[in-house]
This record gives sequence, structure tokens and C-alpha cells, in this order.
Amino acid sequence: MLRVHARTTPVYKVRVACAAASSGMTFQSPRTFNTWLRGQLKEKKMSQRQLALQSGVDHSTISRLIKGDRMPSLGTATKLARGLREIRDEADSPGYFASVSSRQVLPTTRVEYALRGDELLTEGDVRELMQAYITLRTRRLRDGGNNGAPGLSRGT
Repeated sequence: MLRVHARTTPVYKVRVACAAASSGMTFQSPRTFNTWLRGQLKEKKMSQRQLALQSGVDHSTISRLIKGDRMPSLGTATKLARGLREIRDEADSPGYFASVSSRQVLPTTRVEYALRGDELLTEGDVRELMQAYITLRTRRLRDGGNNGAPGLSRGT
């Protein structure tokens, strides 16, 4: 049985657990982007704060991306690449960005991004809500779907 604890499990590990629980889905590791971004900063001798100023992406977001705690959206990745002066036109974009746009985004990732976008929620709130969402989603996947209207729970 899959066990994920909201208070002790980082959200990105929760996504891994959910992906493992749902047999048909794949998880894309943030390490690929993390390695690319770290290498670009080193190669260009640029600090995270300089990249934040040039790209328009918040410094804390860049820091989380470099740590591997987050996967960037296509928009954020594009802003960072432009900040690094990597993308000059459509034909010059790195292969990584083509793979980002073509890969399937997990529903859990979309939910997490939406929750993190709510300024009224704390990190603890986001973890607690993600735990509830993943628990319900895992149960539905195990049971073969929701067997009812979206948003309605069975038996409650």
C-alpha cells in the first residue's frame, strides 16, 4: 500500500508516489531541467538574482528550480531561456523545450500549481490539500474511475 504523509513528505515526492500508484502515467524528473539551468548559470557566470532580473522570473522560483523542488511550466522555462539569451527565434530553441511542450502534464502538477498560485494558502495548507487530492485520486484510480459525476464523492 502506498503511504504518503502530508506533514513529512515534500510535495514533489508526493507527485512521484502518485505517479507510481497510477500505472498508466509517467513522472518527469525535475533533475533534467535542474541540471540544464545550473549549467547555463555556471557557463554564463550569472547569479540567480541576475537571471531573475533578466528573465522576469521570481528569484525564489529560480532557486526552487535549481534545487530540483519544482518543474517549470513551459512559459517559465521559456522566460528563463530568454533571460539566458538561449532562444533567439523558433528555430534556435533547445530540444528540451520541445520535449516540455509535448510531454503529458500530470493532473497533480496542475492542481499543485493552482494551489501554489493562491496567495492565501500557506505551504502547510498546500501540502494538506495535495494529500487529500492524491488520496482521493489514488482511490479513484484503484477503483477504476469515479463512477459518477465529476466532483461528487461516493458514499458521502
